[in-house]
Order: sequence, then C-alpha cells, then structure tokens
Amino acid sequence: MGISEFDIALRLVLASILGGLIGLERESLERPAGLRTHILVCAGSSLIMLVSMVAFSGFDGPKDPGRIAAQVISGIGFLGAGTIIREGVSVRGLTTAASLWVVAGIGLAVGGGMFFAAVVATALVFLTLVFFGHLERQYLINKNTHRIKLIVADKPGAMGQIALFFGQKGISIRNITMHHRSYDNKMDVEFILKIPNELDILTIIQLLGDVPGVYAIDRLI
Repeated sequence: MGISEFDIALRLVLASILGGLIGLERESLERPAGLRTHILVCAGSSLIMLVSMVAFSGFDGPKDPGRIAAQVISGIGFLGAGTIIREGVSVRGLTTAASLWVVAGIGLAVGGGMFFAAVVATALVFLTLVFFGHLERQYLINKNTHRIKLIVADKPGAMGQIALFFGQKGISIRNITMHHRSYDNKMDVEFILKIPNELDILTIIQLLGDVPGVYAIDRLI
C-alpha cells in the first residue's frame, strides 16, 4: 500500500488537531490528562496505524494490518487507569479515561484514512463533553448537591479548616478542584457538596465566611 509522504504528514497533523480539540476541553477543567496527553495519544495512534498498514504491504501472504493497531486499544487502558482517582466511595476521572480511549480510536481512524468518521466522532465527543456536561451540572444534580467557589489562603492548614467545618456540619465533599494563583498567596477552590436535608446552602455560605483563611465565596449552582 503506497502512502505518500504528504498524506502521512496530513494524517498526523489532522490527528493532532482532533486530539487537541478534545484535550483542550479536558485541560480547561484541569483534568489529569489534558491537551498534550490527548494530542500525543491521537497522533501516536495514527502513527501506529500507518506503520501497521505500511509494514504489512510488503508481504505476499495473508495480511492483517489491524494486528499491530489493535494493541493500541489494549495499551490505552493502562494510561486511562492513571487518570482515575478514588476518593472514599466516589470515583473521579472516568470521563477523562473514556476520552483517552476514544481519542485513540480517532487516531486509528485518521491513520487508516477514515477522515470523515474521525471528524464526526470528534464532533460527537466534544458535544458530549461540553454540552451534556453543562446539562448534567445544571439539571441532573439533585437539590441537596451544590457547587461553590472559594478564594482561600494558599498556606498550610487553610484547607484543613474548611474540611473540618464541612465534617462538623455533616457535609460530604463530592468533588474538589484547586487552582493556585501565581500573583498572590491565594487559591481558587471549587467544591461540589452534598448537604444534609436540614441545612440550607445560604446558611452554610454565611458560616463559611467565618472560617479562617476564607476570603470570598461564590455560589455556582
């Protein structure tokens, strides 16, 4: 099977772009596998598919160019496992692991010349991550689950004080995302909380303002 150098370069560049689009969404949410990881997985999968196709083209016997490429799907499981984090009874990172698996498939499709399928798959994945992710956060989180954003002192013990407060009130932390500021000694911390039925989120926010190290609170949903 003859593939020109231009065609090879085109497939690798397209794979990098498609993988980057999905990785950009993951990077914006500060997930363990972001922009660079998704680009590398997609471009690497495309390259392996190309190598598999070219390597078998020189044989006269039975050909199976998918034999090498099939190992990509098996191998990506180890990478995806590294993005999954267990915190108590909750598990995080499954969506990112799934996006890596899909990106590997997109890379294989591009490497195999299935450009239309790869572009459509990328669009569907991006739509799922962005639109349905927003829909899930807005409408599918139950009434006792709330998202709040805090500006907290970036120093030892600050997060411990907040965790102690939540523990005393019987509030469960479902998810936490932290972003360290480079221009001051503060952090932006986003919590997804599940509060008991007898507590009100507005009361919790008011009491949080008295916790040492908390500078500002914003209710997201």
